[in-house]
Amino acid sequence: MHLISELGHWVLAWGDSPWGGLALFVLAFWESSFFPIPPDGLMIALAAGNLPFALGFSAIATVGSLLGAMLGYWIGLRGGRPLLDRLFANERVLYVERQYQRRDVWAVTIAAFTPIPYKVFAIGAGAFRLNFRRFMLASLVGRGGRFFLVGILMTIFGAQVEAVIDEYFDILAIAFVVLLILGFVVIRFVMRPRATAADASSD
Repeated sequence: MHLISELGHWVLAWGDSPWGGLALFVLAFWESSFFPIPPDGLMIALAAGNLPFALGFSAIATVGSLLGAMLGYWIGLRGGRPLLDRLFANERVLYVERQYQRRDVWAVTIAAFTPIPYKVFAIGAGAFRLNFRRFMLASLVGRGGRFFLVGILMTIFGAQVEAVIDEYFDILAIAFVVLLILGFVVIRFVMRPRATAADASSD
């Protein structure tokens, strides 16, 4: 835990550096495959110091994360299940495998948007031979949605909400995904009777 804390402080220190944007790109890249510190904290710090470019930092983090996801997929494709078992706890690997079996790309999208360790899903996508294009599309929706949500919040509310976003964003992300899923369920429920009535009238 001490090492993780030190890494976290080191990452945030790049927020005051002229190379902060490059550091954000590199961090987002490595975090998608094995690095333990997410890029959100650094992105929030950078956006707070340069609000007009907040969405630019979102784009940097998204591109870096997507390229890192490609690396994670390739690692899983080459190393497969033995590598997952070596890098991550067995219960996490089994959890990812179950999610792929039940939800396919939805599992990647949710993991990419929420605090669920995305790197496990990126490597798992390759190990379990998930379609690469579907994986990248899900990663784009999830990672892009997460990072651009931060950028939009910073743009609208400004630096005064930096600490609030940094502390509670994971909860907000989970709530957003839950509401999104509920929205699809409601739409499906509402549209089903209409579709049935339309079919009956056509008969």
